[in-house]
Amino acid sequence: MTNATHRPRGRHRVLVVGGGFAGLRAVRGLGGAPVEVTLVDRQNFTLFQPLVYQVATGALSPAEIAAPLRSILRKQRNARVVLAEVTGFDLEHRKVVLEHLPNQRGGTTLGYDTLIVAGGSRYNYFGHDEWQADAPELKSLAGALDIRSRILAAFEAAELETDPALRQAWLTFVVVGAGPTGVEMAGQIAELARDVVRADFRSADTRTARVLLVEAANRMLMSFPAPLSHKATSALERLGVTPMLNHTVVGVADDSVAIRGPDGEVAETPARTAIWAAGVTASELAARLAEAAGAEVDRSGRVTVGPDLSLPGHPEVLALGDMVRVRRADGAIVPLPGLAPVALQQGRYAARLVRDRLLGRPTRPFRYVDKGDLATIGRSKAVADVKGLHLSGFAAWVTWLVVHLFYLIGFQNRMLVLIRWTVSFATRGRGARLIVRPPEHPPATTPPIGDPKA
Repeated sequence: MTNATHRPRGRHRVLVVGGGFAGLRAVRGLGGAPVEVTLVDRQNFTLFQPLVYQVATGALSPAEIAAPLRSILRKQRNARVVLAEVTGFDLEHRKVVLEHLPNQRGGTTLGYDTLIVAGGSRYNYFGHDEWQADAPELKSLAGALDIRSRILAAFEAAELETDPALRQAWLTFVVVGAGPTGVEMAGQIAELARDVVRADFRSADTRTARVLLVEAANRMLMSFPAPLSHKATSALERLGVTPMLNHTVVGVADDSVAIRGPDGEVAETPARTAIWAAGVTASELAARLAEAAGAEVDRSGRVTVGPDLSLPGHPEVLALGDMVRVRRADGAIVPLPGLAPVALQQGRYAARLVRDRLLGRPTRPFRYVDKGDLATIGRSKAVADVKGLHLSGFAAWVTWLVVHLFYLIGFQNRMLVLIRWTVSFATRGRGARLIVRPPEHPPATTPPIGDPKA
């Protein structure tokens, strides 16, 4: 194992793991500080996760919601980027273990004086990880592209299918989980089937598509006030989505989804496309960090940190975002939602804490400022809870647009997304409807150009 520790003389080394909302905000918050920052991520871009579902439904292209980390940090002279995967922590010697480096070297270690870990989260399949093969998740760009290909391929299959029952199975889409992501995804699929692609096919009537939104709770959007939740339900029903509240998915196969109703009866629903947007669990980095520190994790795999987001017994190690839960000084656990604003505020706090420590100044405990919840349902339809102000319909939709454009990274991405949304709104079209997954069977060998047999 080689040692890639890099320490300019006199510089405090800050190692940040994860280039998502929390990690990247921490790195940028340390711009101009007398520190040397190293950002480690296993992908070379940061992803704006709140809009991943729009990639999955062809509304946006991947590059419009992602930005290269090196491009973002090119003007920050005290920051560098390392493309690698963190696989272990040596807290005693203040090192992290890296694998899967692009130069194909073996394991490498990086040293630090302050470690900031922001590993994020992934969707929780509740002990049935085998379902992921038939019900991909919406947490990553790869997952979004996979889902987009499955949705579009389902329309293509329905066009060729002559059996009505089999055709309906291809035109049945099951979205699991009615949080903001699930609601937004279900609404987008319904609009795609009823407005966008209906004129593209000759045999299949895509307007007959069924979109089932399965939720174990008694209402969708549980983090929103009940009146907004009910308005969202009504708006989805008008789009043609079927909310299935108090229902639980108990099985997923490539051609069906088993759903248990409130009476305990299990029904097999023929469906060729399922999408997982249910509960989340912490990144595996949380468990590795907790094991190294002797800290506890909760049922969702989140590591417990103190009021200043540091690990117990390791003030030099900070953990942020979806992978942590915060314990106050009085011992009470502070419930924080797994939302981008939480990660952004924690990243900003971590940078300020590092600066204060270098100057010998005290820092108040982290306190989350709730700025509200937003969820879009479809064209001109959304719900918003902004500091007690409840909005729905067009006003909420405009609010949603403004907020998401504001938080997108990079002026170019903001302009591209704004143009794309404007064109889509005016034409009801979506220009990113490409099936890009690898073929299941290799194509037949094609004779070279100029071959007399061609």
